[in-house]
Amino acid sequence: MVADRVDVYSQSAEPSSPGYKWSSDGSGVFEIAEASGVRPGTKIVLHLKDDCKEFSAEDRVKEVVTKYSNFVSFPVFLNGRRLNTLQALWMMEPKSISEWQHEEFYRYVAQSYDKPRYTLHYRADAPVNIRSIFYVPDVKPSMFDVSREMGSSVALYSRKVLIQTKATEILPKWLRFLRGVVDSEDIPLNLSRELLQESTLIRKLRDVLQQRIIKFLMDQSKKEPEKYAKFFEDYGLFIREGIVTTQEQDVREDIGKLLRFESSALPAGQQTNLKEYGSRMKAGTRNIYYLCAPNRHLAEHSPYFEAMKQKDMEVSCFQIACYQICWLSFNLASDSNMKYSKTNSVFSPVSIASERLTEEQTEDLISWMRNNLGNRVTNIKVTPRLDTHPAMITVLEMGAARHFLRTQQMARSTEERAQILQPTLEINAGHDLIKKMHSLKESDSALAQLLLEQIYDNAMIAAGLNDDPRPMIARLNNLLTRALEKH
Repeated sequence: MVADRVDVYSQSAEPSSPGYKWSSDGSGVFEIAEASGVRPGTKIVLHLKDDCKEFSAEDRVKEVVTKYSNFVSFPVFLNGRRLNTLQALWMMEPKSISEWQHEEFYRYVAQSYDKPRYTLHYRADAPVNIRSIFYVPDVKPSMFDVSREMGSSVALYSRKVLIQTKATEILPKWLRFLRGVVDSEDIPLNLSRELLQESTLIRKLRDVLQQRIIKFLMDQSKKEPEKYAKFFEDYGLFIREGIVTTQEQDVREDIGKLLRFESSALPAGQQTNLKEYGSRMKAGTRNIYYLCAPNRHLAEHSPYFEAMKQKDMEVSCFQIACYQICWLSFNLASDSNMKYSKTNSVFSPVSIASERLTEEQTEDLISWMRNNLGNRVTNIKVTPRLDTHPAMITVLEMGAARHFLRTQQMARSTEERAQILQPTLEINAGHDLIKKMHSLKESDSALAQLLLEQIYDNAMIAAGLNDDPRPMIARLNNLLTRALEKH
């Protein structure tokens, strides 16, 4: 690659044996001839190409040796000084390696100054020969680390010789937060980048390593739950990405065991994982629902939570919208923002206000609301599930609908979005705002219209179906002005 010609001088250790010179220009042929003055051993002379003279510089040679041959067993000297002084920790017995050695090695492979949060030293001889060390950095990943454009930080070796510095094919993309080394004697030293992508051996290696890393993290979550909770807080985005991007259902379910979220059945601050939650739901041991909210506190003030809290039902809190897709990928939820496990429970009226609109008044109000909302709703009905909230929106496949709108339908108009969603507006006939709207529609139809629009938008926001509430600011200001006219 760097020389026009290579000469190799060799002399046997036998006293009377002749010396030889082997020469080749890399064209596929070579010459061998006896040579005089050859010392016992082997000497290689490279006749560098004109554009490769840099490889005669000491610093450049040192760089090449330390990069590709830093861990080979035999010593490599440059001008009398040994260059390869680091130990290949992944080839050593795990119990013989100290914590200090792991810290030093981590800083070398990660090019970082922090300490490893987790260390996995994994060795196997079947189905693939593997000698590996993986580290989870202690530092929280930055926005650049989270980007899918970031490549792998795991180096691939074969017999302690570097094959690839950033081996993108060795681990799936969602595990790119790991730092470390993978060595396999089964990998040929001349494996090219193209073969690396197509190799059946590499795919098998990737599958084995992925399963082992999942098992390791699962064990850590049971061994030190608090430490794992902090890990998930920092690295949970990668775990969720793994579920969404992994094709194999069995692997996806294994990754699901690593997810953590809050539930109303647990004390505040305590978390459970999606797989255990889904197992309880499938078993039908109780009615289980899920809500998507920034935190548990906000979820407990949602109209959807209100509809269930009187029934002592378990409600999970998915703090990030991506959880909805994770949830749907397990085929655990498919109904609405509230999911019933086995049957749709019949809700008895909760503690509503003492005075409600009569049936005739309610029918009259609903007819007026339909005329004013038009195609923005498919149906309007009275619900007994609300107490402190005036209304809520329900949509079939709520989680999937939110994801669809977020990724595909942002440019659609309100009416077009409603045609896709086919939302139902459920109203609380005992709420003061609903009763006031009924009286205003006759005495002040303009104010009643403003109130209806706001109630509808509030319900859409609570359902997570309105990502841009800015257009309603002018209406809110108008409502506030009307409300303060008498003051």
